Amino acid sequence: MTTYTEIHDLFREKAESVSAIVSEVSTPREAFEYSVDLCARKETCRLLISGCDQPLSTKAGGLCDEKQQKIIAAPGLEESHAAELNKLADSKGIQLITDDLRRHLAGIDIGLTFIDYGIAETGTLVLDSSSEDVRLATMISEVHIAVLPVSKIRQNAYDLEKEMKKCMHSYPNYTAFITGASRTADIERVLAIGVHGPLELHILMLEDN
Repeated sequence: MTTYTEIHDLFREKAESVSAIVSEVSTPREAFEYSVDLCARKETCRLLISGCDQPLSTKAGGLCDEKQQKIIAAPGLEESHAAELNKLADSKGIQLITDDLRRHLAGIDIGLTFIDYGIAETGTLVLDSSSEDVRLATMISEVHIAVLPVSKIRQNAYDLEKEMKKCMHSYPNYTAFITGASRTADIERVLAIGVHGPLELHILMLEDN
């Protein structure tokens, strides 16, 4: 019989094999501190600020200023968690957004989500993405930080059959299976990272049991 420790170790091994960066945290606050620290150290998302060194209108200049502020998107957080993360982010001059992500389609540095389940066999994250904001946080941010409670890791996809059936009773439903950072290849098999999603995937295994 496979033990919990073996399942957790297998998940880490498989996730790291597809370029995910896996760490362990003991509390949600540690996950928030990790996210803020990573955001503070990375370069600002620069998708929309090319040309900002040119003479611009007041409105365009304001857009450049806005896009040069680092942003963490964390939709769906509990109110107390959102307040805690906002305080940490504000201390570093980072903006936290929790909804209306469409207004920031080209300027999100970190997307932070709490994951529903993990599949050890493939190092895959399973996330209810029925909320558009959750979908955007995992797709348009430069870095996706996924907090995965270790109690939610299963050996394989078959072990999630009951949970998936429950999810399908809700409509409309959008469940994302995320394995590693976004990657694609052209007809010449040249691999590119981050074309259709985040450049990096950080998985924080939360010790909840």
